[in-house]
Amino acid sequence: MIKLMREAAHNYPWLLKSIMGILAIAFIITMGWWGFEQQEPNAVGSVGPLNITREEFQRSYENLYRFYKEKLPGDFKDETLKELVLERLIETKLWMLAAEQMGLQVTPAELHDDIVQRPDFQQNGKFDPDHYRRVLAANRLTPALFESLHITELLGDKARMIILDSVALTPAEIAEAGTLMARQSQPEDPSGPSARDRIKMDFLQQKQQRAMMAFQDSLRATIPIKIRKELL
Repeated sequence: MIKLMREAAHNYPWLLKSIMGILAIAFIITMGWWGFEQQEPNAVGSVGPLNITREEFQRSYENLYRFYKEKLPGDFKDETLKELVLERLIETKLWMLAAEQMGLQVTPAELHDDIVQRPDFQQNGKFDPDHYRRVLAANRLTPALFESLHITELLGDKARMIILDSVALTPAEIAEAGTLMARQSQPEDPSGPSARDRIKMDFLQQKQQRAMMAFQDSLRATIPIKIRKELL
């Protein structure tokens, strides 16, 4: 079931990211980015200075439940879905904090360009404002809310991209890729990258993924995370 949920998340990334970003937007609108370190009475948990309120968790849970109910057949175990919601909210807040620490920002122009280039919001290859509003309305989102929470997601993406761009293959790893390429007997595809380039790309992507997980683990190790499961 968890595998199916992850596959659905991969197929509909913008919608899932929007759903999970609602919690972050509530924080931004009501309290500003940082500096509110008090634990709210109704908070189910906190990630550093960022609270996860019961209302925000429940809203995210209900939205995610509807998302998976529409995309996947069958029933979902309540505890499994709660854990998935909680994990994604924690990750969102960790990357929000990382973006703040890096001094990152998203300009109005960057937000506009990202939205108009998304195929989900295009008709006949062009951005269609009416179609954009209809797609959002069908998913219980207003343009203002979606754009506000999408800024949060873009900030997280920027932070992740900095980590990815910091990773490069060492000469030893490049040599290992060459050794593997020499062992392969598959014919080359003249329309695609060479076998050596494909292997180097695979090596780099694996190394980037390890770096991403290591960075996120370091955030977890240095940023206090408190969860009150009895309130979920």
